[in-house]
Amino acid sequence: MIPSSTHSHAGDNSSPSAEHDSSAVVDEHRPVLPPGRQDTPTTAAPSGLTTDEAERRLKTEGANAIADVRQRPLWMAAKKLWAPVPWMLEVAIILQLALKDYVGASIVLLLLLFNAGLGLFQESQAQATVDALRSRLALLAAVRRDGKWKTLPAAGLVTNDIVKLSLGTVVPADVDLIDGSVLLDQSMLTGESVAIESGAGTHAFAGALVRRGEAVAKVVATGERTKFGRTAELVRTATAESSQQKTVLRVVRNLVLFNGAVTVLLGVYSFSVSMPIGEMVPLLLVAILSSIPVALPSMFTLAAAVGARSLASRGVLSTRLSAVDEAAGIDVLCSDKTGTLTRNELAVMSISPMPPFDEAHLLALAALASSDGGQDAVDAAIRGASSAKPIPDAPELVTFVPFDPALKRSEATLRAPNGALLHVVKGAFATISSLTPSCAAAATEEEKLEAKGLRVLAVASGPPGALVMAGVIGLSDPPRDDSAALITQLGGLGVRTVMVTGDARKTAETVAALVGITGKTWATTPLPGDIDAESYSIYAGVLPEDKYQLVKVLQKHGHIVGMCGDGANDAPALRQAQMGIAVLSATDVAKSAAGVVLTEAGLGGIVALVEEGRITFQRILTYTLRSIIHKIVQVLFLAAGLLMTGHAILTPALMVLMMVTGDFLAMSSSTDNVRPSPRPNIWHIRNLTLAGIAMGMIDLLFCIGTLATGKFVLGLDTDALRTVAVITLVFSGQAVFYVARERQRMWSSVPGRWLIASSVADVAIITLLASNGLLMTALSLPLIAGILCAAVVLAVVLDSAKLLLFRRLAVT
Repeated sequence: MIPSSTHSHAGDNSSPSAEHDSSAVVDEHRPVLPPGRQDTPTTAAPSGLTTDEAERRLKTEGANAIADVRQRPLWMAAKKLWAPVPWMLEVAIILQLALKDYVGASIVLLLLLFNAGLGLFQESQAQATVDALRSRLALLAAVRRDGKWKTLPAAGLVTNDIVKLSLGTVVPADVDLIDGSVLLDQSMLTGESVAIESGAGTHAFAGALVRRGEAVAKVVATGERTKFGRTAELVRTATAESSQQKTVLRVVRNLVLFNGAVTVLLGVYSFSVSMPIGEMVPLLLVAILSSIPVALPSMFTLAAAVGARSLASRGVLSTRLSAVDEAAGIDVLCSDKTGTLTRNELAVMSISPMPPFDEAHLLALAALASSDGGQDAVDAAIRGASSAKPIPDAPELVTFVPFDPALKRSEATLRAPNGALLHVVKGAFATISSLTPSCAAAATEEEKLEAKGLRVLAVASGPPGALVMAGVIGLSDPPRDDSAALITQLGGLGVRTVMVTGDARKTAETVAALVGITGKTWATTPLPGDIDAESYSIYAGVLPEDKYQLVKVLQKHGHIVGMCGDGANDAPALRQAQMGIAVLSATDVAKSAAGVVLTEAGLGGIVALVEEGRITFQRILTYTLRSIIHKIVQVLFLAAGLLMTGHAILTPALMVLMMVTGDFLAMSSSTDNVRPSPRPNIWHIRNLTLAGIAMGMIDLLFCIGTLATGKFVLGLDTDALRTVAVITLVFSGQAVFYVARERQRMWSSVPGRWLIASSVADVAIITLLASNGLLMTALSLPLIAGILCAAVVLAVVLDSAKLLLFRRLAVT
């Protein structure tokens, strides 16, 4: 019926685009035999291979299966504990154990193990995707061995084996058909939106499903050399360093460089003044603990978990927490066409009757010449459109002949209400027009529809031997109702949408125009590694490895990439992208490869994901800025206190106390009320660090002033000064917290209730301990209240400085 190589009713000379000829693309990328084999392509003997020959080939080529390359769990865990951030935590644990500070060591150890466990979980997602791919391969195959048909495990297939494909079976390897005809559903492998009628001389991929017919084929590639196998290998090796990983590493690196130098100076000074080892080691331990934002990785996780929970209520399921905060920086969304921007179902889009027929009668005739209840997408679309336009004088079906690939048409005999017999044929336009008198109007209409990328079929009717053209019908996979709105909304949020599809150029450009994607089209494969990816908005006729390559090229140019898809052919790109999105109708393979899965129909969840990601980013930015300021102030304050008192003004126990009451309670910012950014968020750690240092200097002056007042004005002893130091750091930390949470004035928005509760708890706990002399020397309530009031003044001063710094350093 339809003039396209991607449908059973297509004719070779009526394809909408030469680029949509599947065989032309496949031949260029046909899997090759293992190195060293130079088999000459010949027509296989009907008897197939002998058992002995098959066994020899199996030893050379390997099993027709996707290799299982699982790493041992203990080895994977060990790798997570061998990196710069874990090293610093491990050093702190060792020093705490040396000082018999078991409680502090336990806290840091739990954080270390938690972060390692999260990393292991994320890595396991890649293996889950490969497992899902492996499960789609055929387990058994009908193979001709020793001149007889046998049912054997598909893993034992080798090149040049002869196999039989029949209704309902899965193609067990990449094959060339040599006899018969089948309708193959390869949409989840190639991205083509409808099943393909395949006969002798055509190619079929492993994993495709036989929807109709029976054929004999020769195996040309097995295992990892198949298209399916290469897809699985791309999924297994795909990896994109997350912004979370890079951010934590760079923040820690900057703090280590800055605070590490201060710690070394502390050690040199302590040694030069002959400080006892019993005081020097705790001093250095406190300096190390002050330098490590131990709760920062946990904050990323907690904030992402809160965002994931919010998204779940909006129909978006996060399978990798890192995808939530990655969504904040997405500036390019690569989207598959079939099943993602479109419905993945054919629909009648154009009805062009030729006089004296009208639209309803043309559809009625086409429907009667279509199979009822089968799996042919074209026939189902025709019947559905006809049922919406019933006619009162519908003829009665007498006989029906299903679509014949050789004749490229289906036909039916009808009985009109007046008893006359009518003959109806439906199929490719070139085929049907050859059976009827020339019809210029129909030819013109057919050309218009093809130019739009539609799949076109023609219908003729009349007495036997006197057929006339009844009209032409155009079909396509229509866009989802919300696709155009999605593209517009994403554009308003600063996200450019790119279409990446295995369909033909004309089809891709037609759909792109309907959903609002404009720009140049790339329509050749393979995709070169040096392509100027930013110059194109439509990629047509691409293979899974091309989608994967495109994502990598965009990432190489500094883009944070989202990939939206639904099939196994999208899995490598979904896995490689910082944010892989699988739609509701996606296969298990696509869902396991993606970072998020839309659990409701439509694409509105993508906009929700971007907005929630930016909210999550702002929450994490608040905590990161607070950590930078606080860690810099703590270690410098430690140095200033040593110079002023000759002793460490903080002990390891007090440092752990502040970690629990400060760093952990501050993670309440993961639920704070914030506004999503209008544009994509990018981590500018250098600028953020500079802003943190500048604000930290103001905070440091406040802390030194408070300590100096306690020593030189109030005459407090060293133990009391340690209490002053703790109270000062906690109260000033709260001031920094409220200043850092807003990009505008700190009173521009109302803080979240959990953030307020955590602040009250932090202040109350420290006040209770300090006023009652628990874990530290007691101070009077008026003195504690005075420091708290001074911290409020500090917040106002910091807030003014923040506006100037944020504007100058572009912190948003």
